[in-house]
Order: sequence, then C-alpha cells, then structure tokens
Amino acid sequence: MIKINENFLKLKSSYLFADIAKRIEKFQNDNPDKEIIKLGIGDVTLPLPPACVKAMHEAVDEMAISGSFKGYGPEQGYAFLREAIAREDFQSRGASIEPDEIFISDGAKCDTGNIQEIFDSKTVIAVPDPVYPVYVDTNVMAGRTGEFQDGRYQGLVYLESTRENNFIPKLPEKPVDLIYLCYPNNPTGATITKDQLTQWVKFAKDNKALILYDAAYEAFVRDSEIPRSIYEIEGAKEVAIEFRSFSKTAGFTGTRCAFTVVPKECRAYDSQGKEVHVHSLWNRRHSTKFNGVSYPVQKAAFAVYSPEGKTQVQSNIDYYLGNARIIREKMHDLGFDCTGGENSPYIWINGKKDSWSFFDDLLNKAGIICTPGEGFGLCGKGYIRISAFNNLENVERAMDRIEKAL
Repeated sequence: MIKINENFLKLKSSYLFADIAKRIEKFQNDNPDKEIIKLGIGDVTLPLPPACVKAMHEAVDEMAISGSFKGYGPEQGYAFLREAIAREDFQSRGASIEPDEIFISDGAKCDTGNIQEIFDSKTVIAVPDPVYPVYVDTNVMAGRTGEFQDGRYQGLVYLESTRENNFIPKLPEKPVDLIYLCYPNNPTGATITKDQLTQWVKFAKDNKALILYDAAYEAFVRDSEIPRSIYEIEGAKEVAIEFRSFSKTAGFTGTRCAFTVVPKECRAYDSQGKEVHVHSLWNRRHSTKFNGVSYPVQKAAFAVYSPEGKTQVQSNIDYYLGNARIIREKMHDLGFDCTGGENSPYIWINGKKDSWSFFDDLLNKAGIICTPGEGFGLCGKGYIRISAFNNLENVERAMDRIEKAL
C-alpha cells in the first residue's frame, strides 16, 4: 500500500489566493463592464531590458550552429555568469564572495524552499510574521512543525514584525537553529540597518545558528546606509546563506534565473557536534536534483552586468520606485500609515480595519486588487500590501479611484 507524506495534510489551505480569486470572479460577474486594476501580485510588467533580449537572441543563434552549440551545462552555472555576479554584486561592495560560492538556479522561491532539505528534521525554525509563505510551507512539508492552530503552526518560532518595532523583529528569546530573514521585506517593504543586521549575525554565531537571508529585492535599495547583502556584515559568511533573483531586478519572472550564495566558511553541525561545511552539502544537493539553467537564459542574465544592461535595469527599477512613491504618497495623504515604497516595491498599509474588509472596499468601490495582509500571518491583520509592479498610467488611475472611493 502506497502511503503519502502526511505532513502535506498539515498544510493550511491556500485560502488567501483562493478567496481573492473567488471575490474577483464574483465582482467581474456582477460588474462585467468595470475594469479591474491589479496591484496585488508581485509580478513585473515592463519587458526584459533590450540588452538581455539581444544577448538571448545571440545565444539562441549559437545553439543553431554545431561549433557553438551547448548541451548540458554545469549545474552550478556557467563561469561567465558566476564571475560577473561575484565581481559586480559582492566584491564591488566589499564582500569577498568568490564565483564558486555562487549557484545559479531558476528562482529564489525554489532555492529558499529547497535549502531546508540539507538540515536535520528536528531543526528549530524561526520565521518572521508577516512571512513569505514558502518559508513556512516547505518546513511543514518536511515535518518540522505541528498542526496549524489559532493562526500559527505549532513548533515554529514566530518573529513578530509590527509597527512598534518598525517591522524588524527582536532577537529570539531562546536559541533557534535556522532563521529566515528577508530585507527589503516582502510583504512589509521594511528595510534593515547594518547595526540591526549585525545583531542578527552575532546571535547566529553565539547560538551556532544559520541565517537564510532572502535579498530578492536588494536592487531597490537607494539609501547607501542600508545593506544590500548580509555579507557586508563582518562574520556573516560563517553563518548566512543569501538568495538573490533576476526576477524583479531585470524582469525575469517569466524567464527564470536566480542564484544562491553559500560561502565556504558557512558551517553547520552533525549529531556529534562536529562542524560540517554547508557549501559541499548544497553543491551535492544542487548537482543531484537540478540540471542547470539554460544557456540562453544565463547569457541574458550576464547581459544585466554590461554597461547597457546596468543602465536599462536601473531605469526599470527607477520606474517601479516611481510608482511606489505615488502609491505611498497618495495613501499617506488619505490618512493611512504606510511602510515601504522607498527602498522597496511594496507598500504595507494599515487599513484601520480588517484586511479582508479593506480588500473588499478597494475591489467593490474602486475596482482595485490588493493583497490582504492577514494572508501573510497574524501580524498582518489589519494591513494590506500594494505592489508597484504595474504601469504608471494604471497606478495613477488606481490612486484616483481610491481617493474617490475612500
């Protein structure tokens, strides 16, 4: 008799997106002539930078010629891309990351979900609240939690991020093993200072813990005082793994390319307390279960670091940050307390009422779709998330509608 992994039965139904879809469907059925503007999902709307498109075309042409055709590539990624990432994203900012510490993949979502496989099933997990759901659900699947009760999974340590602590949770009051952090944060848009991040690195070192640092939105940081990598913090290479993505940076949401940094100094421990290098474990897992990102896509990602690519990517990010500024300023003028939208594409808004009630108000009165904060955790109750990933015209029309409706 074939049996299932019963940990999957613990998963809370994804009622957030199911409920959103159901409410949108009802609205459209009741209002077939009314246009909806979507400001909920974190998907980009601008096309790929021309430099990336040109590089991809050239790579496809190479695949049509015997002399330049590429078959299986290295699972870890081609050297040309890993070298560019190490040089441009880390070494240029004083972080001594080497190319062979970088693993190219098809998405940060995949890597943040897959990385937990290399750790013990009894690992004590700390997650922020509000939280990107992948961090939680993949650990539920792995059997590291109890049942879902009163809005949370038993066995997880929740790091509450609230207005009172500027959405930077305080350090755990008891030792934990694996800590998920995301800055600039999804969904709150909050950022973390070097001093605050230094405290987390110190905590990890003191407690022999490991930080999984999701930096998927680092390209949106404009404040030079805000770290764009955890490796800007001394000692972080021993206790942190960092995840990056080209999805929001260069519009690769449908093209798929990202990378994970696992420094050789990064360590964990076996059952006897002996140090084990995490780099070699991830390399084995990555090589066994992943066959690499396609050559044309990696060439397109490489073009991000060309002079033309840098300019074009910067222009796209500036465009989204311009949208974010418009959203933040309008919601603030309407009397709502907001976080994010300055060094982040997300604006986290205190709706002064239940998340779903505010969602319904925006949908039914203005034809605007946002994301109810409650779907990200208990600390998201009363909030909504608005995304800047749309075109300027839609954002301006959406803000006009909201102003009239509210």
